Amino acid sequence: MLVWAIANQKGGVGKTTTSLCLARNLAESGVRVLLVDLDPHASLTRAFGVPTAPPPAGTHDIFSGPDAPMGSLARSTAIDGLRLVAAQPALATLERRGATQPGLGLALGRALHGVRESYDYALLDCPPTLGLLMVNALAAADRLVIPTQTDPLALHGLNDMVRTADMVERSRRRTLVRHILPTLYDRRTRSGTRSLEQLHDGHPSHCWHKAVPMDTRLRDPAVLTAHEPPTGRGADAYRSALAWLLDRAEARKEAA
Repeated sequence: MLVWAIANQKGGVGKTTTSLCLARNLAESGVRVLLVDLDPHASLTRAFGVPTAPPPAGTHDIFSGPDAPMGSLARSTAIDGLRLVAAQPALATLERRGATQPGLGLALGRALHGVRESYDYALLDCPPTLGLLMVNALAAADRLVIPTQTDPLALHGLNDMVRTADMVERSRRRTLVRHILPTLYDRRTRSGTRSLEQLHDGHPSHCWHKAVPMDTRLRDPAVLTAHEPPTGRGADAYRSALAWLLDRAEARKEAA
């Protein structure tokens, strides 16, 4: 099983939409996909229509004991081949527990290890803050996908995320491959086109050579989580982005 963390320390960059679109596109290609919501805001969970009150079984349970059964926490979705581990608001309390409860930093990795034969991919939708949940995801991930809005302020958030990835990579003592996906691109604005140019120029070996455009259809959770695949330029862009990510993974495998 390959683990992809979808993360950015800046909010509003299309992280949850990216997680969902990549996951469903992988599932539609015929592989088994586990989508894990690690954000206390539970936007991904709500997108699938899972109520958060009362709290569902989900990712918080992974941190509640040493042998949390990830397999029993995953629920089916309307998308064939895609299962979801829901988030609960109680995830926000983990930062306080992490200071006094040893072992929480690797809890997610241990839980994923227990289902490694059941899925081909696990995609982790991370919260937009550097803390215990993001560190867990980066420690467990084979790859880091950084959605980055094509906006000047978002470029500063990207730099923070790259520094965090470098820190985690040194700590875990193995490579954390990272990819940058430009998102929410509005070609009609000068700041949008300039920001995209800066992304491509500043990160030529890591950044997708295209961008996901602004598309209001991607804002409708019912469209993104329905059995029928979404249509439109945004959905098409995510399919193209996934093909690029898979090509990059294959090229790296051949180089090794």
